[in-house]
Amino acid sequence: MTKHQIEVITSVERHRRWSRQEKERLVAATFEPGASVSEIARSAGIHVSQLFRWRKELCQISAPQLVPVEVVEALPAPPAPAQPPPISRPRKKSSMVTIELGGARRLRVESDIDSEALGRILDVLERR
Repeated sequence: MTKHQIEVITSVERHRRWSRQEKERLVAATFEPGASVSEIARSAGIHVSQLFRWRKELCQISAPQLVPVEVVEALPAPPAPAQPPPISRPRKKSSMVTIELGGARRLRVESDIDSEALGRILDVLERR
């Protein structure tokens, strides 16, 4: 038999007021490597959408972060493998999904994209 924890709310709860420092601390925790936004929100007692809203608001206020870029010559082609390439299986029929990002930006991906990779791409685009 499995035991389930049940929370009984017996009164109306008031909206909690979060200071800017508390919001910044929680948002900063979401950018740590391996952090789960859902777990951070759950531990703070807020809904995950609230934490994403704070991320969006606080990231728009802060100055954009510049990343150094180095332009290099094209790398030489890798040597041919010693073994023949594996026989590819026919792909399932896939479809294209268009995600409207706003600001006349669109992202087109195939329907069979790895969801974790898509999440990382959207996180990077959200920070811009």
